[in-house]
Amino acid sequence: MSTPEDRPTPTHQGAPPSPEHETHLRADCAIDTDGRITFRLQPTAAARPRLLLRLRPKKGLPETTRHLLDLETDPADGRPYAVLDPSPALDEGRWDVYLLPEPEAERRRLRPGLRDLRALVDGHLRDRPSPVAVRIPYATKDGFLALRTWRRPSHAEARGIDFSNRTLRVTARLHGGELHQDATVRLRLRGTDTVRTVGPELDGDGRGFSFTAAPGDLTSGSGGAARIWDVFVRPTAGAPPVRVGRLLDDVADRKHVYVYPSIEADGCLVRPYYTVDNDLAIEVT
Repeated sequence: MSTPEDRPTPTHQGAPPSPEHETHLRADCAIDTDGRITFRLQPTAAARPRLLLRLRPKKGLPETTRHLLDLETDPADGRPYAVLDPSPALDEGRWDVYLLPEPEAERRRLRPGLRDLRALVDGHLRDRPSPVAVRIPYATKDGFLALRTWRRPSHAEARGIDFSNRTLRVTARLHGGELHQDATVRLRLRGTDTVRTVGPELDGDGRGFSFTAAPGDLTSGSGGAARIWDVFVRPTAGAPPVRVGRLLDDVADRKHVYVYPSIEADGCLVRPYYTVDNDLAIEVT
């Protein structure tokens, strides 16, 4: 979700910028297929430098969750580096990355250098166990290094979204669980208890599925109000619904990158889109 820390912070002319925003320190980072991230900095004169990752708090709430990484020196080039292992999984959210030069020193926010995300590009092709943990290094809107993370018991990865014969068709794959013959897709009208149930077509491996939704299923009986349907799959009767979205590649913020056209039906426009959390929703206006 876009927060004030993702947007440029204005400063008054002649006033010194905040130490947290004046840094020009950069960190290269590379991630492997297991989610392990290696950060590499330029040589520093600090005696005991460490990296600080802090979970960005929601607006108006205090900072509560932090993670420290020791920096070691690479004997080949003298550059300090730190490794963020896949376990334990980070809490879901956005993590800002800082250099902590000394134990009691003021932290200094890092800007991104080279980001090697090649291992993430085809991440949707690999089946993930439960819990499904995702990490994507990215640059914030004001040019600082951060991590976008998700941690969910299971996740349904959207693969294809198509329109044909004025019908929306979605293909997806479940990670961290298995689909049973009584699996259902649930379209929940946001802010209400209204749910439309759709029977999916299941692949033979118990993970892949697809479903179709006719515009009439999403427009009838709702008057003229705008509405948004959130998309879930229930693997079997009585199981918790699993959110359908797209997390398993190198795109940290998908909402304004993957933009789909609308189709018109019954005087309404129906458009699928990804939310600020990269979850799939269907907007009817």
